[in-house]
Amino acid sequence: MKKLLFQSLMAFSIVLSGFSLHAQKSDLVAVAAGSPNHTTLVAAVKAADLVSTLQGKGPFTVFAPTNAAFAKLPAGTVDGLLKPENKATLAKILTYHVVAGDLDAKAVLAAIKKGNGKVVLTTVSGGKLTATLEMGKVKLTDEKGGFAYVTKTDLKASNGVIHVIDTVLMPQ
Repeated sequence: MKKLLFQSLMAFSIVLSGFSLHAQKSDLVAVAAGSPNHTTLVAAVKAADLVSTLQGKGPFTVFAPTNAAFAKLPAGTVDGLLKPENKATLAKILTYHVVAGDLDAKAVLAAIKKGNGKVVLTTVSGGKLTATLEMGKVKLTDEKGGFAYVTKTDLKASNGVIHVIDTVLMPQ
């Protein structure tokens, strides 16, 4: 009986390690697609033809707005952005949420500390995001003065990392 239990536990741990290895090999798009809170983001990435970019080598750091973050936008905004004629605008907004490099939470906090309380991040779209600490949370301020808080950190992917944010940021 003990031998059977030991063999079952070993088999189970091998299966779990296989899932862990698969999760580590998932790219940014696959990680986001696996989240029920990021269906709007994934639909927008597809509409903007950014899937292959975000599946690329990277590494990238993605500040990923949730469905609730997109819902904060004025009525009709998301539907309008998903239309083919607005593809360039949508791509600019989405790439404004992406920074080149693999900046885990520890790296972001270290950069804020090194910058005496703030760090300016250059996004893939060429815009700037300012990261600061407020009430123990990382706050990202966009070029228009809007801001988002990081609510979950370090969702690792094979080509970077995702940090979940509570508001869609807007470029200039």
